[in-house]
Amino acid sequence: MILVTGGAGFIGSVLVKELNNQGHEDIVIVDRLRDTDKWKNLRGLKYSEYIHADEFIDSTYQDIHESLTMIFHIGACSSTTMMDMDYLMENNVNYSKSLWVLATHLKIPFIYASSAATYGAGEQGYSDDHKKIRDLLPLNPYGYSKQLFDEWALQQSDTPSMWFGLKYFNVFGPNEYHKEEMRSLVHKAFGQINETGKVKLFKSHRPDFEDGKQLRDFIYVKDVVKGMLALSEKKRSSDAQASGIYNMGTGKCRSFLDLVKATFKAMDKEENIEFIDMPMSIRNQYQYFTEADMSKFLKLCPGFEFSSLEDAVADYVQNHLMKDNPHC
Repeated sequence: MILVTGGAGFIGSVLVKELNNQGHEDIVIVDRLRDTDKWKNLRGLKYSEYIHADEFIDSTYQDIHESLTMIFHIGACSSTTMMDMDYLMENNVNYSKSLWVLATHLKIPFIYASSAATYGAGEQGYSDDHKKIRDLLPLNPYGYSKQLFDEWALQQSDTPSMWFGLKYFNVFGPNEYHKEEMRSLVHKAFGQINETGKVKLFKSHRPDFEDGKQLRDFIYVKDVVKGMLALSEKKRSSDAQASGIYNMGTGKCRSFLDLVKATFKAMDKEENIEFIDMPMSIRNQYQYFTEADMSKFLKLCPGFEFSSLEDAVADYVQNHLMKDNPHC
């Protein structure tokens, strides 16, 4: 049995879909659906069990625990505006520790979601070298919660048979609609173009960056899933020794302007972009540049290829967003 926490969420549901494509249906999905539309991400997926996240750790499910052969721990509170640190400690840190202990007991592989939010303002770069991780200074409680678990994982002498913590950069793609303000700019731009014919982007408030030229490492969710599965297939003892924390971006930063232009092109619409002032509330913690150092990942998975920004946006818009909105 394969466990996917956050399996009804954005990345988790795309992962389950790909596992299904590979012939896996012996999947346990753990999540919290609440009163959102997230349940829609489960439609069409094939899985054996759905269990509420608050109940899964309970001994009631010991038989399921003992049957697990792989854990993908994608579930977390991923809102960068969440200020309840007590909740984040329980949900993002302690819950992750419980699953780590379970994977260690079972001697099975464990892949979990960390975040590029751990890098803070990026003043120390974006290297996933373990020696540098303890020096990182996240800018928000969410990033700090991920940082805490990363540090804890690196300190453990008892570990799963193989483990990888993945620092996701700016992920976009299908099944993110329920994330509200945490949705990608592609999803937001698609809606703005349909409603008003134009997209609003933040002006730059730094002289070394032009408006719209703020840079991010945008990565397509399908590539994230492909990367996770590539790591999950590492079985040799030498691969197990490569366990650790890895970046999950493309290694190629692109501008918000590039992203929006690709969205207009995918929709076959004329470009119309308006630059607006960035709210004062976020100016002091706004990142102008992120780019994952992917050398460690590519050494472990040589030949791995990421989609180009333009190809990824076209696939997302034309094969997902436009099909979900046939009258756009």
